[in-house]
Amino acid sequence: MTTTGRFTIPSEEHFADETKRLAELWGADAIRNSDGTHLDEAVERLGKKIYSAYFPTRAHNEWISLHMDETPQVYLLTQRVLAEADTVTVDLMERFYAEQLQPNRDADPHRYWEVVDRTTGEVVDPERWDFDAEHDAVTIRGSEAMHEYTVSFLAYIIWDPVEMYNHLTNDWGDKEHEIPFDIYHPATRDFVFRTFGQWLKDNPQTDVVRFTTFFYQFTLIFDQKHREKIVDWFGCACTVSPRALDDFEALHGYRLRPEDFVDEGCYNSTWRIPRKAQHDWIAFLATFVRANVKKLVDETHAAGKEAMMFLGDQWIGTEPYMEGFDELGLDAVVGSVGDGTTLRMIADIPGVRYTEGRFLPYFFPDTFHEGNDPSIEGLDNWRKARRAILRSPISRMGYGGYLSLAAKFPKFVDTVTAIADEFRDIHERTGGKPAEGELNVAILNCWGRMRSWMAFTVAHALPNQQTYSYYGILEALSGMRVNVRFISFDDVLERGVDDDVDVIINAGPERTSFSGGDVWRDPRLVSTIRRWVRGGGAFVGVGQPTSSDWQGRFFQLADVLGVDQERFQTLSVDKYWPAVTDANFITEEATDVDFGEPILNVYPIDEDVTLLDVKDGRVRLAANDYGRGRGVYISGLPYSAANARLLERALFYASRNEDRYAAWSSTNPECEVAHFPERHLYCVVNNTDQMQTTRVQRADGAIDDFTLAPSAIAWQELE
Repeated sequence: MTTTGRFTIPSEEHFADETKRLAELWGADAIRNSDGTHLDEAVERLGKKIYSAYFPTRAHNEWISLHMDETPQVYLLTQRVLAEADTVTVDLMERFYAEQLQPNRDADPHRYWEVVDRTTGEVVDPERWDFDAEHDAVTIRGSEAMHEYTVSFLAYIIWDPVEMYNHLTNDWGDKEHEIPFDIYHPATRDFVFRTFGQWLKDNPQTDVVRFTTFFYQFTLIFDQKHREKIVDWFGCACTVSPRALDDFEALHGYRLRPEDFVDEGCYNSTWRIPRKAQHDWIAFLATFVRANVKKLVDETHAAGKEAMMFLGDQWIGTEPYMEGFDELGLDAVVGSVGDGTTLRMIADIPGVRYTEGRFLPYFFPDTFHEGNDPSIEGLDNWRKARRAILRSPISRMGYGGYLSLAAKFPKFVDTVTAIADEFRDIHERTGGKPAEGELNVAILNCWGRMRSWMAFTVAHALPNQQTYSYYGILEALSGMRVNVRFISFDDVLERGVDDDVDVIINAGPERTSFSGGDVWRDPRLVSTIRRWVRGGGAFVGVGQPTSSDWQGRFFQLADVLGVDQERFQTLSVDKYWPAVTDANFITEEATDVDFGEPILNVYPIDEDVTLLDVKDGRVRLAANDYGRGRGVYISGLPYSAANARLLERALFYASRNEDRYAAWSSTNPECEVAHFPERHLYCVVNNTDQMQTTRVQRADGAIDDFTLAPSAIAWQELE
């Protein structure tokens, strides 16, 4: 029997009868429109809560087409051009998409642009270059032959990147391109609020305004072949304007360079170690954005409606884990659920009344086409999310896209029916409370709490060869029986390590914001953590943790971890390895462990370290006693059931909690246990599409046996 509630269904024009049928099947209590769709009056009369997507800074070409100097802008870095004589010309738009971007020919280029000799790193005197506005080219005089040159220039964004993506994906043909606009300009800001006020009056049927999102798009730039060229889900590149730059200078007393945005072509990737200018711009932008978001939210509430923010698209400046987010007064946040990590990113957000996940697949033709079975992706997405929901439940779930496409796939319709019922059943049984966590784990990096559950990400939930060895840590933790927090190096330097932290994890490649870079040269940081571990703390390093070439060491906490990495400086110093240990708590269940991309030349610093896995002359797994505490080194950890089990055992071992491990653990790594002591029950989930068997040991030592169907969940009441 279908239960009802906690479910949002998308709809579209001329689809009222099927919307009603599917809403009943899926137990939907809310209906939303998607980008490019509208709801029929018959759908609005179904008695469901109505979500209306609202785009504050697009879909009004009648305004912005008359004010094209008030579109958002971005600093772009040209291709490197080799000078072969004393004059060289740089084509600004080479390899950029002219339908999306247009050079700013209005503001003084010699004030706001920059030409750099990339061979020397020197800025070229503005008197030595000229801008040809007719051909969008810069000619540099007095150039050095065989030196490379670039131009960092301001460009208008003349096609909204998300609407553009949807336009191209769905082949919307000659549909008018939606031009975005920047509310930093007073006239456009006034238009935005006047337009929203009128929209509230014109849409009395709307119960929830789903802001998608607010003002500034994350960095999403396309090339001349319509392919993604620069993507950073956290990027602030698309937030600049001459007016904002001048105001920043007046406030902070120094002027930002174009280089502070293009960043040698890295565009301030979240992987880069953040600099003062970047921190200052983020704070400057967030202050402006939040003041205006608060105004929209207040107007929404005054109209008797709820305000919901979509976690994506134009979300820059509203990062939900930054201080002050709860002051916006938002009722809810909704986000796309790609896996357990992104589920936790949404579910853990503080300061809102409820959270909602938009599950996959999106009802678009790239998935819903003849010959494909979308139910496979639907169940895979649900299994990944479910293990995280048990640890931190979202309040609601739903889907997006074209319902008419999904309706053509009966198997998928049945799959969603089962998923929705199971989601509501979890809430009913647990009271919407999280399962018990047995250890407190802190992820240590440059960003700390500000990027909770966002570490190691480039684009939302998309795999990347260079990141998967680290992202797997978060995915494993998202459904693990531990409590997770995110702390920064500044937190440790200012306050030390919180008394209730059991394990610190530092992970990432060298010279990134996640491993930390030269912050590890600060003696206060290393001594604080050493003292904490020696007193009984646990430190787990993954990849190139604590790495910085300093005083003959690369891993600055090599003494804690028991290993270091040879940097080809001490090849003449012999290194003697202890034998690999077969029997250890960490590897007791280790099968098919994948250590990801290799970290070369990791070696034991002495013969006291416990080596647990070595391949081709490099340490992949090691443990080390350090006073009353322990260190553990892992070279990489892509997500898999086996790897999650290895990490879990490493956390219990490093914190000397081996005796607590067996209770509420599954003997089968493909199955996980969630214990709800206040509700006197626990559940076991099968995280695969195959039947699984497992045993679970209770706290009193009693054993329960389970045979679980594919994707199944089994509940057990406790006396």
